[in-house]
Amino acid sequence: MSGKESNFPPLPRFIPLKPCFYQNFADEIPIEHQSLVKRIYRLWLFYCVTLAVNLVACLAWWIGGGSGANFGLALLWLLFFSPCGYVCWFRPAYKAFRADSSFNFMAFFFIFGAQFVLTVIQAIGFSGWGACGWLAAIGFFQVNVGSAVVMLLPAIMFSLSAVAMAVLIVKVHRIYRGAGGSFQKAQTEWNAGTWRNPPSREAQFNNFSGSSLPEYPTVPSYPASGSRWP
Repeated sequence: MSGKESNFPPLPRFIPLKPCFYQNFADEIPIEHQSLVKRIYRLWLFYCVTLAVNLVACLAWWIGGGSGANFGLALLWLLFFSPCGYVCWFRPAYKAFRADSSFNFMAFFFIFGAQFVLTVIQAIGFSGWGACGWLAAIGFFQVNVGSAVVMLLPAIMFSLSAVAMAVLIVKVHRIYRGAGGSFQKAQTEWNAGTWRNPPSREAQFNNFSGSSLPEYPTVPSYPASGSRWP
């Protein structure tokens, strides 16, 4: 965003890296949608915490006699899905509500839907997926009760994440369809190239109405009252 300094992620000063995104809910998101966008952001945070808890649970799984491959995959999921979740489905949702962008709504539905399916699989807990879901946790009670209890935590958290994702998809879709969004609009934004960085609603309004008053020709000078016309 021109004229706005990136502020996310909030990195400490001693790290020689700078934030990559500008994020300000009060400044860029319409008031009626701020609560929903914040919920999507909090869901991303909760999912990141879930992946971290899953990593610890997979370590307990490994120590209790399970496969070390699950711990390696859990580490990969944490390092991969934490930043990708922010970039691939939260940012499209943020830009969609910021600029009423049909293309970003479509991107959100597609990627967030895939994330929902993956989270359901993680909650189920198939063996060899690097996720301590219900099948993995319940089945491990016969091997090590202590490890199985720890493994129940990410199973519960994955389930809560999946439920929250399903609710948010329905809510966002209702708003999108109610506002007249369509696939044709998304195609138009793609062809015009505005999907990369769609202007905010305020910028669109300024471009439409103009940020300054129109200029009129100089008012002619009339003779004073009582004087004769030439």
